[in-house]
Amino acid sequence: MEQNFWEDKSRAEKVLKEKKLYEDLVNSYESSLKQFNELSDLYDLALEENNQSVLKESEKNIFELHKNIKKNEIKCFLSNEADSLDVYLEIHAGAGGTESQDWAEMLRRMYMKWASNKNNKCELISEHKGDEAGIKSTTIKIKGNYVYGFLKSESGIHRLVRISPFDSGARRHTSFASVWVYPVIDDSIKVEILDKDLRVDTYRSSGAGGQHVNTTDSAVRITHMPTKIVVQCQNDRSQHKNKDTCMNMLKARLYEHELKKKEQQLKSSEDSKAEIGWGHQIRSYVLHPYRMVKDNRTNYESSSPDKVLDGEIDEFLESSLYKLND
Repeated sequence: MEQNFWEDKSRAEKVLKEKKLYEDLVNSYESSLKQFNELSDLYDLALEENNQSVLKESEKNIFELHKNIKKNEIKCFLSNEADSLDVYLEIHAGAGGTESQDWAEMLRRMYMKWASNKNNKCELISEHKGDEAGIKSTTIKIKGNYVYGFLKSESGIHRLVRISPFDSGARRHTSFASVWVYPVIDDSIKVEILDKDLRVDTYRSSGAGGQHVNTTDSAVRITHMPTKIVVQCQNDRSQHKNKDTCMNMLKARLYEHELKKKEQQLKSSEDSKAEIGWGHQIRSYVLHPYRMVKDNRTNYESSSPDKVLDGEIDEFLESSLYKLND
């Protein structure tokens, strides 16, 4: 270990996170290999003795072992520079008023439930409530192991079809919301931001937090003029802290912006952001007339939308990682 290793805390944390990932992969591989050999011997013996109960138990254990091996294979895909980082996740309601705003809030709940199931930490950065229900937009920060690697493919338009709880005629409605995921970059990734390129606006927070928050211009909005990227934060009483958070978010957005340019995907990404509606959705959540969630990029389907909306989205995330690494 380097003599001054612990002096750079952020770098040390990143190295230790990578070390743990590789240790877990090696330990899991060795454990899986040992299990495989034991199960193989047991299965052969049960087959020789025609022991049906042991054969069934062996087949069940082999199936579980296969699932564990698949999870390790997924982890091997998380090797890009930003995959180990935390994320900012933005959700914006599409056209359609209360319907889409309620759908945006359902999506926020889905991702926060997913994070909770993984023991990841969530922090609400900024949120604008809907006029009657739901939210117009929200930004949350999710902290955990390889969160960006798992969630990066969630960026895009999400479509909901259901019988509207807001329609007295109980008619079927289609709602849209956009999700955009950006890595929370650390000090090892340098992003240059010039003061002359920024427009900083302050405004009165509309969120919770007591009288002080609601009567002072503590909320901050920063616009990066060359790229037209806008970030905002209102979750702290301190304007200074909100500005610091905004700058970190802006660095994340600019980093992701440059990544897409390098991959020659920026144009298609911006085109998909142009309209939150038909023809752009990456995933459909159908609650009526049938019940299904389908990813339009991987064709992966689930017939349990309630479980998906409760945060059980790992299968969708994993199928996207397989698609990205084809």
